[in-house]
Amino acid sequence: MRHGNAFRKLNRTHSHRTAMFANMAAALIQHEQITTTLPKAKELRPVVEKLVTLARRGGLHSRRIIAARLRDEAMTKKLMDVLAPRYSTRPGGYIRILKAGFRFGDNAAMAVIEFVERDEKAKGAVDRARIAAEAEAA
Repeated sequence: MRHGNAFRKLNRTHSHRTAMFANMAAALIQHEQITTTLPKAKELRPVVEKLVTLARRGGLHSRRIIAARLRDEAMTKKLMDVLAPRYSTRPGGYIRILKAGFRFGDNAAMAVIEFVERDEKAKGAVDRARIAAEAEAA
């Protein structure tokens, strides 16, 4: 029986899962929409929603907890300065999961996970800026 075993293991060790969700949460905060497998998306939702709730609370202690969980200072800053004020009046439910069919190679169920009131321009903004800078330098 699986009493007390609340989450999916996803065929990974605890440290691998922790690092994977930290990376996925940082990518979701940066782009505000990512595509992944459905089980990973379902496990990522509570991780990110708890981070947004912590960011809404504000304060140095919350910032340090978020920085420890995300492991990315720039995304911690974006979460505290951009996303927390955006969702300050919303009582939860910051993340939406949309099913996106099946992956071609292994037929894995795919999903798009995104923030509810997301900024459309955030997805790929870093890549666009990098490409523009490379074009300017050349």
